[in-house]
Amino acid sequence: MTFARPLEPWRRTLYVIWLAQFIAMVGMSLVVPFLPFYIRDLGVTREEDVALWSGIVFSGPFLFSFFLTPIWGYLGDRYGRKLMVVRAIFGLAISQALIGFSQSVEMLLFFRMLQGAISGFIASALALVSATTPSEKSGYAISILQAAIASGNVVGPLLGGTLADAMGYRPVFFIVAGFCTVAGILVVTLVHEERQPSPRGAARTSLVGNFRYAYSSRSIRHALMTIFLAQMGVLMLQPIFALYVEMLEPNEAYLATIAGAVFAVPGLFMVIGSPWWGQRNDKKSYKKNLTLALSGTAAAYIAQGFCTDVFQLIPFRALQGFCMAGMLPALFSYVSKNTALIRRGGVMGIASSFQVLANMIGPTGGGLVAAGLGLRETCFIAGGVLLVTVVYLRVFFVDLLGAGPAGEPPQPGLPREALSGTGS
Repeated sequence: MTFARPLEPWRRTLYVIWLAQFIAMVGMSLVVPFLPFYIRDLGVTREEDVALWSGIVFSGPFLFSFFLTPIWGYLGDRYGRKLMVVRAIFGLAISQALIGFSQSVEMLLFFRMLQGAISGFIASALALVSATTPSEKSGYAISILQAAIASGNVVGPLLGGTLADAMGYRPVFFIVAGFCTVAGILVVTLVHEERQPSPRGAARTSLVGNFRYAYSSRSIRHALMTIFLAQMGVLMLQPIFALYVEMLEPNEAYLATIAGAVFAVPGLFMVIGSPWWGQRNDKKSYKKNLTLALSGTAAAYIAQGFCTDVFQLIPFRALQGFCMAGMLPALFSYVSKNTALIRRGGVMGIASSFQVLANMIGPTGGGLVAAGLGLRETCFIAGGVLLVTVVYLRVFFVDLLGAGPAGEPPQPGLPREALSGTGS
């Protein structure tokens, strides 16, 4: 009689965080497809204003999150990354419940900004998993987390659109709060973080030192800029996508359901593509993989701008999702492999802050473009931003093959102090 071997600690942490992140992402993505329609319900009536407010409200959480994410990462390195995950998920639950009580678009924006200040679950989960996973498995682990995000982005919009059509918009936010509370309880009860003894010199690490460490590394510095440009291009269409679906599908019956279904297509293909990209990123050139992924995503966005029927969007949304699976996971894995363990939470927090900055600028810019030029033009400009990212990548990005520091020789662009983890 044989018995299954117990999971390695890093795998157990990864799978529990995957489940919690999936639940959290289902909750968060429930509301995205109908957010413009909820803004209408709060009294915004002019279509140009709806597009503009959709971009602003979508970006709202990221204003404070941009400044606080590196701080949360630094505190996680010092006091425990699990603690930061728990703080983030329960903060998200509280903020979603408050959003459900919004009585005006200004109040909605305020509560969305509060969400950004006290949550940040994805960045915290990424820091925890990247710090507990062996370097040679980081591409796999981060791709698995990306699959949780993508899976949640499949189920959430489908479920959210259906619930919104069935019971209205406001109750969905309270359902989200419940989902996030369940995810928080799972993390509290099932994740056991084993803190490693601090290496010599750890006492000299600091928040400012983490920024100096990241910006003194050519490889990390250009990876941060690539994260920013790629994410900004991807998110330009997100907040006004429901309005684009409405333009292509003027039948108002089950509009939220249709928007949710089409919105979910990239998430499905991110799930399909994540393992494939993850294996490539642990074995192949990051620069080649990222060029392929960014170029495919750019082509998918531009093609969506030429669609004249909502169902024509589906194959291009599928291509978008498959290629997006090879973008951010690869970039975060690259940053992780170029960072000493003692600083990994802090530097990953800095990388997440660049993603957050793009999350703030991209949707706001998309809303401005949609209000000023039109919905279709937003697709073209988003694709153009992604093509600019490809050019930047080819010119500046420092390629990397194999595992990073953690006792091994430094990779191209890695600061000298990475081997010891010291520095101001």
